[in-house]
Amino acid sequence: MAATSAIKDLLRTQQIETPSWAYGNSGTRFKVFAQPGVPRTVEEKIDDAAQVHAFTGVAPSVALHIPWDRVADYRKLAEYAESAGVRLGAINANVFQDDDYKLGSVTNPDPKVRRKALDHLLECVDIMDATGSRDLKLWFADGTNYPGQDDIRTRQDRLAEALAAVYERLGEQQRMLLEYKLFEPAFYTTDVPDWGTSYAHCVQLGDKAQVCVDTGHHAPGTNIEFIVAFLLRAGKLGAFDFNSRFYADDDLMVGAADPFQLFRIMYEVVRGGGYDPAAGVAFMLDQCHNIEAKIPGQIRSVCNVQEATAKALLVDRAALAEAQDSGDVLAANDVFMDAFHTDVRPLLAELRTELGLDPDPVAAYRRSGYQERIVAERIGGSQAGWGA
Repeated sequence: MAATSAIKDLLRTQQIETPSWAYGNSGTRFKVFAQPGVPRTVEEKIDDAAQVHAFTGVAPSVALHIPWDRVADYRKLAEYAESAGVRLGAINANVFQDDDYKLGSVTNPDPKVRRKALDHLLECVDIMDATGSRDLKLWFADGTNYPGQDDIRTRQDRLAEALAAVYERLGEQQRMLLEYKLFEPAFYTTDVPDWGTSYAHCVQLGDKAQVCVDTGHHAPGTNIEFIVAFLLRAGKLGAFDFNSRFYADDDLMVGAADPFQLFRIMYEVVRGGGYDPAAGVAFMLDQCHNIEAKIPGQIRSVCNVQEATAKALLVDRAALAEAQDSGDVLAANDVFMDAFHTDVRPLLAELRTELGLDPDPVAAYRRSGYQERIVAERIGGSQAGWGA
């Protein structure tokens, strides 16, 4: 078992990126729910993200979604973020909310629509140049609803062509993160439905293309930690989008549905060297806080990832290896369960105190008065949201 000091040392280096869209209004496909105090501008989203970092100490960056977060001057926006105490992180492209993309974006049968989608992806790389962002995150809603609607293989050719064009445009220090999703909104075929499809395209593209694992994008019962272990072994795990699911892509707070699964995933991250800076794994949240308050929801999620990481670090690797090598199934499982059942909240409270933070970030935020202030001040204008 790692010493407490060694566990704290790694936890001090942990960084978890929050998404700008998590601070806006969201809901289900039936209704978007408005909340008082929701940001009206991308700058106000950054202000809220800065609060999460201020109270947790481990959320120093905020991801942008284009065009939701489009501004005239991205260099100026990056300077604003720095003045607020955070930095701009991954740039997320949006090729799924335009009427032209009804039959797909980069895989659309119409070459004009494909060109429009590609131009947007290239625009996002331009934005990365201005913000200093390393990662371009790509998720495609492309797919079909009916057998025979389009040619499955041809759509893969179109996808590969677009990805190659974007890859060629990337700078030396920039990366492409290819996300996948089992289904929705396409119901018959999805053009990037699983980690294997994403992995195959990334391998073909090269070292600057990596897989993004969204923990809510799998079929029920999928062993996500196996995917994580495989991709780390292959050097192709680029990022996580952390959230929780009960049924489909619920985008709930990470760890809410299955804390044990989150622990198992984080163990494979630790085991596979995913926290080594050379591995380059980005730890991001991708959530929609539909009924809970936005900022406390993000703080809670960050804390949940911290707790799962601390428990993963507590696994007695030597005892585990001994039990595994001897074929002692129960002993090996006991090592895992002992770490999972350990209450790491006192350790994290102690670490936060050492860092000059309140040991209870959610309670500290509630006492800060920030929520009451933004509710009072953010009157008028158009609230941010994903507009469904």
